[in-house]
Amino acid sequence: MNFNPNSSFLYLVAVIVILFILAQSLFFLVRAYKRGKAIGMDAKKLRNTITSSAIFTIAPAVSILLGVLTLSKFLGLPLPWIRLSVIGAITYELPAATSAASALGVSVSENITSPTVYSAIAWVMTLGILPSTVLVPILIRRIQGGLVSIRNRDSKWGDLLITALFMGMISAFMGMVFSNIRKGLSGWIPIFVMLFSAVLMGVCGILIKVLKIKWLQDYALPICMIGAMAFAMVITPVIG
Repeated sequence: MNFNPNSSFLYLVAVIVILFILAQSLFFLVRAYKRGKAIGMDAKKLRNTITSSAIFTIAPAVSILLGVLTLSKFLGLPLPWIRLSVIGAITYELPAATSAASALGVSVSENITSPTVYSAIAWVMTLGILPSTVLVPILIRRIQGGLVSIRNRDSKWGDLLITALFMGMISAFMGMVFSNIRKGLSGWIPIFVMLFSAVLMGVCGILIKVLKIKWLQDYALPICMIGAMAFAMVITPVIG
């Protein structure tokens, strides 16, 4: 049984979810504005804060849009639209979808037309991120308290622990990058793309630190993502 991941029903679900999130955002925006005026804040300052915050969201939105376009190639548009515009990140959603598809023997280079495969990928993408929304607010004070306690006792070991946690998180993603190196030169394409992206980020870092191009801080990630994708499009036909 095949189905369309871009069906009208899924678009309707996506629109309902997005409208709910927008309504929620507008509700709290109005409440915050009224509260600011009630405590005597300058109306011009409030409007400037709203405007600057809206502009600041443009750079992260570019990365989100790239993630939606990447996932939509095999999952359709509605599901990535919901996942990445509400709660989620391309650093999690794409590996989760890819791992689930691989476990089911499906290639992410093809459109998902099996409802079983589609629902399995959707559950993996959704359930995997839910603990962070539940556990973090409950445990964040204990986690921060434990890290502060370790740093107070021994700052060196505290820094090592933070570094180890960060490297552990990065290692989870690095496994996907190096998973196909035994397949020959084509298996090294993800590594070449990763290295090219790292070089781009290094260049952006130099421009920010040395040449003081501060506005680039908000756009470094989208620039590296777009550059890495363009590089992948160039070398994949040549190598793969």
